[in-house]
Amino acid sequence: STKRVQLTPEGEILLKHIEPAMNLIRQGENQLLEANTLNGGQLRIGASDTICRYYLVSYLKDFHRRYPNVHIKVTNQTSIACAKLLESGQVDFIVTNYPNSHLSSRLQTIPIHSFHDIFIANGEYYPELENRPVHLKELLQYPILMLDRKSTTSEFLHSQFQRFQLDLVPEIELGSNDLLIDLASIGLGIAFVPDYCLVKETAAFQLDLVEELPPRQLVVAHSSHLPIPQAAKEFMSMLEKGAE
Repeated sequence: STKRVQLTPEGEILLKHIEPAMNLIRQGENQLLEANTLNGGQLRIGASDTICRYYLVSYLKDFHRRYPNVHIKVTNQTSIACAKLLESGQVDFIVTNYPNSHLSSRLQTIPIHSFHDIFIANGEYYPELENRPVHLKELLQYPILMLDRKSTTSEFLHSQFQRFQLDLVPEIELGSNDLLIDLASIGLGIAFVPDYCLVKETAAFQLDLVEELPPRQLVVAHSSHLPIPQAAKEFMSMLEKGAE
């Protein structure tokens, strides 16, 4: 048109095929511009809102203090969507929940943090669940609040219920762990969240499950066959040292 150009349907199809290659060219150019220094360049990270807020912020602050000339770009998506960002070359690496069914064998993973998922509820509304062991089967009688199905957390919880031949039907599915905690705190149901999200006082207590849920991990994932930019190497090193 007279004001802008947009792709035709055929162009959209072509873009899906060539976008990964375009991102690789851009990544290569950035690495050449960096010239193996940290006086410039770009750090491109993919991570969920929860991981960014509760785990990465302190590392980002420290990295920016050390290397103020490196441009930091953080793309917030679910852990599943972040795997797609990495495959298409839109980020240098991702920090993701693990297991993650969308991580391919071409990606290398580095564990950096172990955590447990927990159920929380407000004792004023659910006093019968407090101070005693609770079976997963009992929870089916209550409204379950959890992340939506396009998340590794949802995949994990459904698999755990299936492990005991239980069919989980959540009452509410959202895209924010913070909102899940808020809703559990006002008595709308029993929320399923990572334990590292509970960094402040809430009106909710943690349920004592009879069936022990296995721990999960936060991992760094990157391509095993592509060079890693210097800024990404340094940030990943910081994450690894923090896990020691």
